[in-house]
Amino acid sequence: MSAHSIFEYAPIGATIAWSDQSPRPPERHRRLLDAWKTNNSQGRLVRKQGARDIGTFDPHASFTLHEADFGAGGVIAIRVFRTFPLQSTLRFTIIERPAVGSVRVFDRPGDHAELVHLAAHRAAAEQWLSEHGYPNAVLEEVTADEAAADAVEGRAAA
Repeated sequence: MSAHSIFEYAPIGATIAWSDQSPRPPERHRRLLDAWKTNNSQGRLVRKQGARDIGTFDPHASFTLHEADFGAGGVIAIRVFRTFPLQSTLRFTIIERPAVGSVRVFDRPGDHAELVHLAAHRAAAEQWLSEHGYPNAVLEEVTADEAAADAVEGRAAA
């Protein structure tokens, strides 16, 4: 899929893989392998930026994936995000869509909201929220209608 297709069809909370479609270098070539991993990885879709109107997109539109967290002792020191423009030449694949009944936790309401957690159910989302304290958080349940629309429109994850 193209970056444009991910922006249009992938739901927030989906796990997305990206690739430059080059072969993986051998493990012994550490620098080549590290460079390869930059263009061949995966993350969770946490935000879509840019206006969408019917049939048109903002030329500066992009989407952001949460790639990894680094830390120790339950404390996250660094969060790694990757933002891709719709003009990206990388290839994308939807690995997994959020399950029906799971709950997205956004940091705030509105167009600039970012997914901060995907919980298995509402009680787990409320528990997580009580421990992490986002005062303007918004909870959004993944509905069966959303999953059915993806299946009908041919957007089921491979």
